[in-house]
Amino acid sequence: MKIRLVLTLGLSALVFGGTMVGCTAGGGTGVASASDRNTGLVAKAAADNARKAEKALARRDAGAAIRFAEAAVQLAPRTAGYRMLLGQSYLEGGRFASAQQVFSDVLTLSPGNSKAALNLALTKVATGDWAGARRTLDANAAVIPAADRGLAMALAGDPNGAVALLTQVARTPEADAKVRQNLALSFALAGQWNMARVVAATDMSPADVDHRIEEWAAFAQPQAASDQIATLLGVKAAADGGMPVALALNASAPVMPAAVAVEPVRTAAVEPMVVPVSSPIAAPSPVPAMLAKIAFAAPSAVVQPLPVTLIRADRIPMKVFRAAQVQSQIASRVAAKGNWYVQIGAFQNAGTAKNGWSQASRRFAVLQGHVPTGTAFSSKTGSFYRLSVGGFTRGDADAMCRRYRDAGGACFVRAGAGDQTAQWLRKPDTQLASS
Repeated sequence: MKIRLVLTLGLSALVFGGTMVGCTAGGGTGVASASDRNTGLVAKAAADNARKAEKALARRDAGAAIRFAEAAVQLAPRTAGYRMLLGQSYLEGGRFASAQQVFSDVLTLSPGNSKAALNLALTKVATGDWAGARRTLDANAAVIPAADRGLAMALAGDPNGAVALLTQVARTPEADAKVRQNLALSFALAGQWNMARVVAATDMSPADVDHRIEEWAAFAQPQAASDQIATLLGVKAAADGGMPVALALNASAPVMPAAVAVEPVRTAAVEPMVVPVSSPIAAPSPVPAMLAKIAFAAPSAVVQPLPVTLIRADRIPMKVFRAAQVQSQIASRVAAKGNWYVQIGAFQNAGTAKNGWSQASRRFAVLQGHVPTGTAFSSKTGSFYRLSVGGFTRGDADAMCRRYRDAGGACFVRAGAGDQTAQWLRKPDTQLASS
């Protein structure tokens, strides 16, 4: 795992913090202590496979870890520790859907397991179920450490709630660098870049802060639901149809270990990597290649969703302008009823705003049928292009922003400030799409 990157993002204990659970034969349901000979042989084989899975994880061999952990779970399906190990193996292989199912099973076997609850929420984020992730965090708020739960809330689409929680934690005498950096990243995910910079500077030099803000700006604009979690783990998301049916929690276990194919593994000792969360966080590394490709907004964007009642706005079809090279498509928009707009980002120029709209409209169904609008804006920190949708009444604008936020986005409502149809739709070489 790219430990330095994880530290950079302020998540040194999130997901992997203490998750290398003990999976020895004495864990879970105590199968290894049974007097029956066959049961004892099965328990011994399960423990052997679990140990080999742990060794494979230590050397980051996801394929071997998954094979051995699956074998352990098949032999002892109701041992929570083995399922926890399988979940970690799936995470290492970028199989978030399978990991989500496994961590849910762990909570069934071991209610109150904080690590399983946290990892379940994060896998839900990775699979695009932000609302489900927030429900999981709320349901397990009493057992998940606040420092980890706060940042997980931000990743699950509630950065303002994360800021409120982590601000309280940061004021306690026990607050350390990890808490402050989680708070700083939560501010960044909420679009409050000035506060993110101030908090991050508590534990690092100004030069390091600049690098960190650049990384966070890219991190805050993922192209896919799994990008952020995959980046934190240093893995690549893989196609995943779920774990084998034979490993379901209610599946029966085989009675003889001979049915399990065990492959030899290297037994060389692996030096464990210790990540002290109480010490200042290391200086950030350069932006990873996968993040460098992402166009991101300028750090002046402020996104603060409003907690209002959900209202569905009426829509009517309309004509839109498009470039001649774009495939013909008719779009519709909400009828202009007022002078209120939902701002979804502030970008360096109209070109980067166009990229931002392209990514957001693909990711968020709530934007489908809306015509992007924008306006140039100048401040002491520079000139920006504010991307929005609107022409709403205040109530409809609040409802639109709430739906966008519930889907995992970040936005805020403001009065019109000269917002017009997006600049890239008004170029001289565009033509009117036929209705």
